[in-house]
Amino acid sequence: LDLAKDLGGAWIRIDLNWIFLAPLITWSLAQGYFPEYYLGLADATYWWMGAFGTLGLFGSIVFHEWAHALVAKYYDLRIKSITLLIFGGVAQMDEEPPSPRVESLTAIAGPISSFALSAACYLVFAAGYRLHLPIVPLGVIGYLAFVNSLLGGFNLIPAFPLDGGRVLRAALWHWTQDLNRATRCASRAGSLFGLALILSGIFHIITGDFIVGIWWFILGLFLRTAAGTSYYQVVARTTLGA
Repeated sequence: LDLAKDLGGAWIRIDLNWIFLAPLITWSLAQGYFPEYYLGLADATYWWMGAFGTLGLFGSIVFHEWAHALVAKYYDLRIKSITLLIFGGVAQMDEEPPSPRVESLTAIAGPISSFALSAACYLVFAAGYRLHLPIVPLGVIGYLAFVNSLLGGFNLIPAFPLDGGRVLRAALWHWTQDLNRATRCASRAGSLFGLALILSGIFHIITGDFIVGIWWFILGLFLRTAAGTSYYQVVARTTLGA
């Protein structure tokens, strides 16, 4: 699905799995997260908090990708489109970054933006708590502080195509002077990490922690698929450009 909106020169595309993920995220928040931290509220209130929390997560991912797009635009690196996934986005570029340095700076902009947004949400939450503002909007803001720190931290993991994996690829690229080889190694790290998440998810489901387990499982599947797809895109571009 394409959004009629431009993001630093790149069109935003929403992965179709969001149709299923959005209700699942809302359910997880309404039945798991918010009732655990904010006791005694009505069931309908938890569902409203879950819905707004889901919208906030989506907006946070867009903000994260916007930071990537701004840095890429600064270095004249054209990103054709960004497909939004649950852990962030996967960029489709007409060409690869011109150097490992540009790759690293473009990649690290996303986690930095997420940590900055997390800090801003936490400051708003702390100020609202001191002023005794309504707990429902404060709860959603507190969740956004948490989820943005999680989004930034998760993306720093050195597993391609996560941002940390792109930094790893840049380091390998600088060391080997071979983009395809660097991408292959970083993609394998991403694939292995995805497999570890899948196995961890199965373990949590078996032991009764269903919500955590299902999310680890889903993230693992997404990451393994994205790692393989991203690698073949790089190989295709570099081969055609040779």
